Amino acid sequence: MKPCRIRLYAVVVIVLLTFCVLTLPLVAEAQPPGRPYRIGVLHEAFVPNIPQVQGLKAGLKSMGLEEGRDVTFEILFTRGVLEATSAAAADLVKAKVDLIFAANEEATQAAKAATNAIPVVFVRVGDPVAAGIVTAIARPGGNVTGISSLDTELAPKRLEILKTIVPRLRRVWAVYHASDRSAGAAAQKAKEAAPLLKLEVLTRAVRTSEELVASLKAVQPGDGLISPPSVNMNIPGLILDLEREARVPAVFFSAFWVRGGAMVSYGSDFYAAGVQAARLVARVLRGTKPYDLPVEGADKIELAVNLKAARNLGITIPREILLRADHVIE
Repeated sequence: MKPCRIRLYAVVVIVLLTFCVLTLPLVAEAQPPGRPYRIGVLHEAFVPNIPQVQGLKAGLKSMGLEEGRDVTFEILFTRGVLEATSAAAADLVKAKVDLIFAANEEATQAAKAATNAIPVVFVRVGDPVAAGIVTAIARPGGNVTGISSLDTELAPKRLEILKTIVPRLRRVWAVYHASDRSAGAAAQKAKEAAPLLKLEVLTRAVRTSEELVASLKAVQPGDGLISPPSVNMNIPGLILDLEREARVPAVFFSAFWVRGGAMVSYGSDFYAAGVQAARLVARVLRGTKPYDLPVEGADKIELAVNLKAARNLGITIPREILLRADHVIE
């Protein structure tokens, strides 16, 4: 064989070997593991497949991770019982899941306390830094990252929307569970923004049913309410009852409550947050460390109004709100 041809073959072999070495990590990442990834899901709702979980499954499927073949889900839900969350998180750790998907602040806190080894990806945490879940948005640290629902940032806007709908409003109550530090930060943010809207915001952190009842009984005709972004002690449900029965206008954090009869909400889309979180989940399952993945803010924020609920309150929704609304329920 001629020397020039030998050199040509050698070059081809070297190029092929180099290509194989460079693409090996990508091929390995694309290859499914020997068994499906096991995702533990923890949330406080009353049914297993809440919108966040549905969004997570849809997002993973769009990236080629099929349920049953590539991923399985072990879903634990506590039906609003705060005391059950830590035990449920411990059960997922004992089950040795590959990742925990936590769908609110309490679930995330419980998962973080239960393990520093299993990765945790969260949604519906209003302010992960204020809650002590991550050290910084850009560099979360530890084994936790996720999607913030931006409740602190959105609190002034919620207050503005309620004031626009009810111009006569002068006082608004922010009642929340004392363990929910994100809700506390959001309430404080609303209080700081209130003077610009000629409003007074009264914040009430409650720990017991007695404290909650006393706080809600203090609400007077002409007052308003901001619902906390958590179902602990069923505070949003009680606020909805107060809106319906005592005709106290309130603003909620999710369109879920507007579909259930509340007048107005402004906040992240839970299903979309699950889809968004799926990207982080997939990267973690394929080897990226949570501390290398910055916390993301929710991509989709929506305004929803219920015209029937407004009529029951004797309120006409302003045209400017209707034009901005993503969902208008008749």
